[in-house]
Amino acid sequence: MRCPYCDSAKTSVVDSRPSEDGSSIRRRRACENEGCGQRFTTYERIEKARRLTVVKRDASRVPFDSEKILRGLHAACGKRPIAEETKEEIVRGIDEAVHREFDREVPTSEIGRRVSAALRGIDAVAYIRFASEQEQFGSADDFADLVEELKRKPPPPPNQAPLFD
Repeated sequence: MRCPYCDSAKTSVVDSRPSEDGSSIRRRRACENEGCGQRFTTYERIEKARRLTVVKRDASRVPFDSEKILRGLHAACGKRPIAEETKEEIVRGIDEAVHREFDREVPTSEIGRRVSAALRGIDAVAYIRFASEQEQFGSADDFADLVEELKRKPPPPPNQAPLFD
């Protein structure tokens, strides 16, 4: 912080207090420049962390909610032998990745693609269940095409499959 009187960069905080509503911090500062010594007040506004918004297929926007990903995984995994910890790890990984890679908005298709990729390496049945919803399958041919793709390019063994790309 520079002194508004002498433009010196040598200043120190004498006192610091939050505002009554908690939206800013009032700091009392002193210039440490020998010829100045003036005191002045600065206000620092607290910037709230921006929430990530999901852009849905119909262009509507909703706040990102990792619990929705977990609910989708539970639906796709059904009674498959997939540990709850694995599902939670998928959710954590996707949550961290989209918050790191997207500034304000993330398309729902991107989240779905990441869930599909994670499931593909874990359980083919859960992957097909999820993909059928994600891709909005309309016929049995859509299922057959996906099964054929799995046969042509099988996922790597579970211990070598990357959960997130």
